[in-house]
Amino acid sequence: MLRIVRTPAGEIRIDETGKMPGRGTYLCPSPECLRRAIKEKRLSRALKMEIPEEILRRLEQMVEQGSEKM
Repeated sequence: MLRIVRTPAGEIRIDETGKMPGRGTYLCPSPECLRRAIKEKRLSRALKMEIPEEILRRLEQMVEQGSEKM
């Protein structure tokens, strides 16, 4: 699972340690889950703010790299 966090300072970060403070949400590391989460604005709703394009691109890269390992 991938964890995405809205920090107390209001930044959106990908939490690779799983221990960052703030409001977090989880995403399964599959291309289909990511597509649906973006299309249906699930991440934005869960974190109560818009997700920056840079974070979405990085998530896409992480998911793509993860699916290549399978």
